[in-house]
Amino acid sequence: MAGKQAGKPLSSKAIEMMKPTDKDKADTGENRGLRVSCGSTGVKTFFYRYTSPLTNKLTQVKIGNFPHMSLAVARIKLDELRQIRQQGRCPAAELKQEKQQQTEAAAKKTAPELTVQGLIELYLSERIEDRHASDGKVIAGARKKKGQAEVRRTLYADAVEKLGGRIAAQITRKDIIDLINGVIARGAKVQAGSLLRELTLAYEFAIGLGRLEESFANPALLAKSSLRQTRIKLTCGRGTRVLSESELAKFLKWLPGSAYTPTIKNVLRLTLWTGCRTGEVCNMAWDDVDLAKGTIHLRETKTGVERDVQLSTQAIDFLKILRLNSNKYLFPSQATKLPIQQKYLTENSWRLREAGQMLDIPHWTPHDLRRTVRTGLSRLQCPNEIAEAVLGHTRGGVEGIYNLYKYDAECKKWLQVWADYLDSLE
Repeated sequence: MAGKQAGKPLSSKAIEMMKPTDKDKADTGENRGLRVSCGSTGVKTFFYRYTSPLTNKLTQVKIGNFPHMSLAVARIKLDELRQIRQQGRCPAAELKQEKQQQTEAAAKKTAPELTVQGLIELYLSERIEDRHASDGKVIAGARKKKGQAEVRRTLYADAVEKLGGRIAAQITRKDIIDLINGVIARGAKVQAGSLLRELTLAYEFAIGLGRLEESFANPALLAKSSLRQTRIKLTCGRGTRVLSESELAKFLKWLPGSAYTPTIKNVLRLTLWTGCRTGEVCNMAWDDVDLAKGTIHLRETKTGVERDVQLSTQAIDFLKILRLNSNKYLFPSQATKLPIQQKYLTENSWRLREAGQMLDIPHWTPHDLRRTVRTGLSRLQCPNEIAEAVLGHTRGGVEGIYNLYKYDAECKKWLQVWADYLDSLE
């Protein structure tokens, strides 16, 4: 049987005469693979149709439009594309990749340079905090609500305040070390460690999203390595500080006339009466206070278990007076009306020491008062399980599984003994 007769080679005249309803025309001979189509608007387009060496599927790539590109030029371009294919490469795939690279390069040129504040806000809004998807659904952040607020506060309080307006890619290892050393200098080593950790993660997140070059060296990570070599510890050592009876008596006489703000004085008083963590005291709300029962309900605790704090008569009388000057929270910030931050206590203690206004006893922190309460209860012969219940410590092992008694009545009794003891020291 005779083979199929080859069609005529393409000609400029034939292309000019093409109409939208015509089928594609194909070139022949040495120019086989070159085709031309006529679109609905009358535009004629050259393209190369071939079997991709990568996928073995029929593929085509656009060459140009007639008559802006002549038939002769289209054939030259065809020859270039065929040589690429003969090398085992796919012209369409390479052109697509080249176009994508050009688009990314153009986007980088038009996008404003990322500042440190922009980098931090990107990390917070796209990684740490809850956000809304395009369909309106809430996407949970990488941290719980309380943690989200803490990360934002940590990064804004120091990194944004000191470096926020600078270009993120221009920040150096020394800039980060100076920032961290500044936080350490005010006595907040744990805060410094948290800041360095979150800043490192913020930079890594921006690098992962392509907002910084892949070859960019994370300055926070470099700073972490340098600080590790200097053996500067950015974590809190195990606390052992307890105010002795004489120190406690001195503290109680000094506190009313100290340079602390009235709010901080009240937080420290209630901490001493209850043995609560200072962070728990700072967050207390009036909706959780029951003066008739003599309790404060803690909704958020370090252990994650809600509990009732028992109040002595001294604490109840104090809260009755405090209630006259407060609204939603027991210890609100004058600026935000939200609960004061726990770090506010530490920072104010540091300022008092710098100004020579601190109580003249060996270094102590607000959290040491909680340890002083626990130790003082033991000194007064309070049973161990009751003293632990006062502080809200969870019981471990088999006892924690089977003994679910809360010791509320016993806690109230011993906190009253403790409050009376404090009165005897004043």
